[in-house]
Amino acid sequence: MIPRRLGALAICAAAALWGLDGVVLTPRLHNLPVLVVVFLLHAVPFVLMQPVLGKAYSKLRHLDAGQWATLVAVAITGGVVGTLAIVKALFLVDFNQLSVVVLLQKFQPVFAVALAAIVLKESLTGRFLVWVGVAISGGYLLAFGWRLPDLANGGRTTEAAGMALVAAAAFGAATVFGKKLLASLHFGDATFARYGLTTALTAILLLATGKGFPFGEVTGANWLTIAIIAVTTGSGAIFLYYFGLQRTPARVAAICELCLPLSAVAFDYFVNGSILSPIQLTGALLMIGAITRVSTLPPATA
Repeated sequence: MIPRRLGALAICAAAALWGLDGVVLTPRLHNLPVLVVVFLLHAVPFVLMQPVLGKAYSKLRHLDAGQWATLVAVAITGGVVGTLAIVKALFLVDFNQLSVVVLLQKFQPVFAVALAAIVLKESLTGRFLVWVGVAISGGYLLAFGWRLPDLANGGRTTEAAGMALVAAAAFGAATVFGKKLLASLHFGDATFARYGLTTALTAILLLATGKGFPFGEVTGANWLTIAIIAVTTGSGAIFLYYFGLQRTPARVAAICELCLPLSAVAFDYFVNGSILSPIQLTGALLMIGAITRVSTLPPATA
């Protein structure tokens, strides 16, 4: 009983840290180019992991071509595309209701289950689609209320919502590929490799775009924020999450992950003074409830 409770608490703590990251920490890096932020958010934790997880190099050398392909897919989806999209979304809203972006990212399980049906051949039936419809309706109310999306003048809210959904799809894909990868690789080694590959890929993108590594633009406050993210909401939260996941049933874990949206709304209120309108709150509750249901449906009826 005690390990299970510890596992649930670890998942809650990790989810709350991710809420803190999206609302309080990452937006403080808005003075930097998005690609530079993504590079630093992976490079710094990767360097810090070396003393503890450096032994993973010997294990990675024994992966076959298929396993490497899966690992690269995890790094591209969850590391590069997902992080680029969510950081861009957070920067677009200019500290105005950051919790909306974080909440929209909760669509991740929907994409994960849908992709699992394709990649892992897991079942997908009508019940799943009904709850997805409820989740999409809730997500729309959360982002736009009763209004139509603002497509004029490059509406930033619409663009931010789109980027948040891209991030959710990318992270959902990373979950599916990661599940496949963990069948043959310890989660610590997989995490180490993911951060390393993402660092390499974003470095290549920086060089390819001619931006290079503009470290001169990184202020002392930026470095402090990056360091905090590296040991808490970054690699620290991931290890907490996997520690908990090993000791917690999937259904319980899905409920514990609700600490992410709850903490995002709380941090956005206490730190930024933002509060959801009644219709946005209704949409958030619909979306979270439906996605929780999607996450906890038995495989045979999902």
